[in-house]
Amino acid sequence: MPGVSDSRWAAQGTNPGEIEAALRGMLKERHAENESYVPARVLNMVCVVDKAWSGEIANRLRQVGRYHASRTVVLSVDPPRRSLDAVATISSDVHPKAGEFALLRETVIVEVGDKHLPALDTIVDPLVVTDLPTLLWSPHGHPEAIDLLLPLAQVVLLDSVDEPDLHEALDRAEGLARKVYVVDLAWLRSTPWRERVAATFDPDNLRPDLRTISAVTIRHHPESTVAALLLIGWLASRLDWEPSKLIARNGSLAGKAHARRQDVDLLLEPEPSQSVRGLAGLTLETASGRHLELDRGPGGLRAHYRNRRGDEREWTVLGASRGEPGILGEGIRQALLRDPTYSPALDAAHAFAP
Repeated sequence: MPGVSDSRWAAQGTNPGEIEAALRGMLKERHAENESYVPARVLNMVCVVDKAWSGEIANRLRQVGRYHASRTVVLSVDPPRRSLDAVATISSDVHPKAGEFALLRETVIVEVGDKHLPALDTIVDPLVVTDLPTLLWSPHGHPEAIDLLLPLAQVVLLDSVDEPDLHEALDRAEGLARKVYVVDLAWLRSTPWRERVAATFDPDNLRPDLRTISAVTIRHHPESTVAALLLIGWLASRLDWEPSKLIARNGSLAGKAHARRQDVDLLLEPEPSQSVRGLAGLTLETASGRHLELDRGPGGLRAHYRNRRGDEREWTVLGASRGEPGILGEGIRQALLRDPTYSPALDAAHAFAP
């Protein structure tokens, strides 16, 4: 990622040892240039991308704000390639100032071919910083590459909505979650919605109403059914609902969850007018007469709340929409955290999937 101060090295027909030596040499040169330069040492990120889309991925990584990995290794897959070409850059976002540190972030782009895929671990292993957590991301598939690199990693970043088959998406996420920590962008897109539902019932006098939820409707992008299932799965896992298979009906998914006091009617509806992936709206009703409706709108979520007496209010939850760059940046940040609610929600989503 370009900064205000860059160093660059490139080679054709190279190998991992030469690339690693070049990185060490550049770091040494930068520190000799100014002792304020220090390498960031928080996170490795390894990306497996198709060469045809490497520019688009590079642009997405440039837009993640302050959540850049310390060292990013991009494996650009060009199927017919027979040798390794590489470009390494070390950049800082600031010029050094007296008494202040200037962090250096490292990016390595290695062009590989299909012949290299079975041995990707031997290419990547020398290029990641030892003792730092490593995050894997493959936005264009290549599950075999991720599986091969798993012994080097602690976290896998994925986007369940990228998988066209619903069951394959959930199976893949569950399989990975048994081996490493999974950060799912489909899950992160629902964060503002989950936060608003939780905040609505946070007051002590409203907590009991969580047990009286009688109906939930989720509206979603036509390709984001898995995101809606994860949100339903979150509610079920937090409120001890017993999931049951949803049934396809008129293009939607409908069914029930079994709560302690009553069944909960569930409806997942695609919203064709939704232009971005993720959720479009949520309606939650309780047997006690409360009604909460959230809809995506300009500047955030538009909330509409009505209580049992018929009192109503509307407001906008500002800043709820972060855009795809913000979602990716949050995904990288989440690699250093742990969300204990995702795996139970994923299990429940699988149980709801038709």
